[in-house]
Amino acid sequence: MTWSPSSPITGAAQTSLTSPTYSLTADTAPSQNGRQYAITALGGTQTGVLTTGASTPFTLSFFKPAVLKTRQLDSTGKAVTMPMNVYKQITRKSVICDAAGSTRVMLVTTSIEVPAGAELVNSSDVRAALSCHFGALANTSAGIGDTVITGVY
Repeated sequence: MTWSPSSPITGAAQTSLTSPTYSLTADTAPSQNGRQYAITALGGTQTGVLTTGASTPFTLSFFKPAVLKTRQLDSTGKAVTMPMNVYKQITRKSVICDAAGSTRVMLVTTSIEVPAGAELVNSSDVRAALSCHFGALANTSAGIGDTVITGVY
């Protein structure tokens, strides 16, 4: 598995965060088909943000399918079935929910569903879709954050 983010990660722009960085330490993923890192140090100005702890998780994980699915072809070479191979990146972050300090874990999930065979026959379009998706997330990071906080587009 080649998913291996370099540490520290430079965070995308967000309102109230200045030059955010996140230092990673290898961690144990919840399943064998995943990799996980814990965020153990912060850089830049991130007032009030906590790194990972026993009761305050801050982790970044990536999961690949436990078993890769394959397409089935008929005698002419046309695909009869094209199941999806699903990959996920999940960020888990403990957040405080009330004045009493009650916490819950916030989840941010990107799910990538690739029709079996597309990675072989059309890798450039698969990569273009990923490039566009991640570029849009990075480009609109502060706007997404503002919308999540205010509930307004």
